[in-house]
Amino acid sequence: MRNNTITLVLILLLVLVALYIVLPVDHPAWLERSRSADPNVQREFLDLRLGLDLRGGTQVLLEADLPEGQAIPEGAIEAAKTIVENRVNGLGVAEAVVQVQGENRIIVELPGVSNPDQAVETLRSTGQLEFVDPAGTQLGKDMVINTTNHPTAAQNFIQTTGMSNANTLASAPYPDQVFTTVMTGDILRNAIATQDQFNQWQINFDLTSEGSQTFGDYTSSHIGQALVIVLDGRVLSAPTIQSAITTGTGVITGQFGREEAESLAIQMRYGSLPVPLQPIDTRNIGASLGQDSLQRSLRAGIIGLIAVCVFMLVLYRLPGLLACVALTTYILFNLAIFKLIPVTLTLPGVAGFILSIGIAVDANILIFERMKEELRAGRPLRIAVEAGFNRAWPAIIDSNLCGLITCAVLFWFGSTFGASIVKGFAITLAIGIGLSMFSSIVVTRALMRTFLANSARTMMESRNLVGY
Repeated sequence: MRNNTITLVLILLLVLVALYIVLPVDHPAWLERSRSADPNVQREFLDLRLGLDLRGGTQVLLEADLPEGQAIPEGAIEAAKTIVENRVNGLGVAEAVVQVQGENRIIVELPGVSNPDQAVETLRSTGQLEFVDPAGTQLGKDMVINTTNHPTAAQNFIQTTGMSNANTLASAPYPDQVFTTVMTGDILRNAIATQDQFNQWQINFDLTSEGSQTFGDYTSSHIGQALVIVLDGRVLSAPTIQSAITTGTGVITGQFGREEAESLAIQMRYGSLPVPLQPIDTRNIGASLGQDSLQRSLRAGIIGLIAVCVFMLVLYRLPGLLACVALTTYILFNLAIFKLIPVTLTLPGVAGFILSIGIAVDANILIFERMKEELRAGRPLRIAVEAGFNRAWPAIIDSNLCGLITCAVLFWFGSTFGASIVKGFAITLAIGIGLSMFSSIVVTRALMRTFLANSARTMMESRNLVGY
């Protein structure tokens, strides 16, 4: 009983912690810290994350855009996926899904994005940063020029957009000239969008040790001359070198808006894509259908929970009541884990969670039926209860292990074939199966032992109260 008391105290503490996480109360700053791998991104995570089908957003299908007959280098799509995933994290879209589809495509789901066009441009842009010597030519912001690394950038821009007379080229009388690339973005260690003292957006960047040396040598010998900063052939800014820059830090200005500055900083921070990507399908998905489906699913879950509790009470009486209490803690623990991991809830994920509620009761039914068999065999109630838990355990572990194997297969299928909704179902169901073993074995058992040892002992000795 001393061990059982300790178990009850630990369960109570877990319930209080779970309540604190689940309830919409203010949490300390350290608990609301960013869960992004990007240290420059700050966002709260103690919220239920809703997927694209429930929250709405943008789905983008990107395809490798290479000249006809040119093969995709081995591992290039996986590397591009990693870079796109990092860029998505930099955008602060915590619930995003990035997956390879087939041999040359990447599918990106962006729930709740505020500017889909800017997000798509951030994802698809090759992101090749260059520091270019203008050779005395005045190059203005947004002009598209040819550089050593992009010798046909201007021509490609005209062919792709058909904008030969666009403002970006109207002031560029040198569409065929190739400007020398002095340095590339490989010298960058980090880049962050910030505001200056006049609240103008700019990009602060840090250089690697080797980059600092190269940058310092060049700026020392070109004081008073311009150094053009170019991204994928497009001029970002053309600042004049006022003095040698040997500190390993610099600033890019260019009358940026906030979203543009953050987008450029993300592209600079994560380097260039190994293959160019072209969006071949972009869909804006509304949240109205998802919200309606979510409400219906939650309503179905509540009705199902009530039905399960009524069934347990009618069939098992007092142990059934304890099982309902354990089931409530199970739901609470589940929601807390969804917030802490965090789990992105899609409609199939919600279905997996609701299904796991029914699975959570299965173990209690096995235990109580085994307990009835022990009582019929003439065992005292206390021994029958312990035997019910101990002898039902092999069947419980076998059934739950089969369920977890099924979840693993579904998760692999979703990861391999880009079926993210299948992954959501598998994740929530697997979490539910794991927690169901804890709630049915640990929580229910601790409650049963407590009632056996205290004031309810006389009541428990009546076999009518245990459904026998």
